[in-house]
Amino acid sequence: MAAWICATCGVQYADTPAPPDGCAICLDERQYVGWDGQQWTTMAELGASHVTVLRDEEPDLVGVGTEPSFAIGQRALLVRTPHGNVLWDCVSLLDDAAVDAIADLGGIDAICMSHPHFYAANVEFADTFDARILIPEADREWVQRPSPRIEYFADSASPLPGTTLARIGGHFDGASVLHWPAGSEGRGALLTGDTITVVQDRDWVSFMWSFPNLIPLDEATVLGIADRVEGLAFDRVYGGWWGRVVVSDGAAAIRRSADRYVARMRGERPSSSS
Repeated sequence: MAAWICATCGVQYADTPAPPDGCAICLDERQYVGWDGQQWTTMAELGASHVTVLRDEEPDLVGVGTEPSFAIGQRALLVRTPHGNVLWDCVSLLDDAAVDAIADLGGIDAICMSHPHFYAANVEFADTFDARILIPEADREWVQRPSPRIEYFADSASPLPGTTLARIGGHFDGASVLHWPAGSEGRGALLTGDTITVVQDRDWVSFMWSFPNLIPLDEATVLGIADRVEGLAFDRVYGGWWGRVVVSDGAAAIRRSADRYVARMRGERPSSSS
């Protein structure tokens, strides 16, 4: 029996004697099956060629990634609070060195994720650290490794005191963000994965139904996402990959990015500032 991991998206499946016929995540139009066809690996196989790495992002925020890059290549974020630690998003590999390092940082009390592409090995992490997993009811169908640790929520939840998980939709119906008011030296941080993605020009973000297949979202959805995060106070936005951070003025960056996105959908000429 093995908990098979899709080599294209990095999502771990339930323990079975043989790999599934295909990856439901990758067969969806927002993702894709690798050009060499469906490929599977396991945690043990992945650990033979990759390592889990931890890097400080700011005080009480630690990035957790995989080297060399695997699957989608995202990094997770460990948020440390006086009430325990929250793992935001997840990666596919948890090796022994990372277990020890995370334990030294206080372990993991709750796990929550931006959307199904970043579910990765969340159950493996939860089992190792005896953590809760919070997933929006709207994305229940995308859970590939069921666990009694999973708690479903409707529109918002509090993984730990001082943190708020908010469903904002868009990329997936349950696509979510994590609000961390203590982040950015008390000015607040919003952790978004690629529910709201930080782009190469890090003064801006963007929104898509599918990033790899370049399928856009509609105007109402994009404006709705911007409206829903306006009630959260934050200065910094952490996207889903190393270095993808709007360092300051993040709330304004989301609003002006939504306005620019909608303007281009309407065929309006961009202003000189965009």
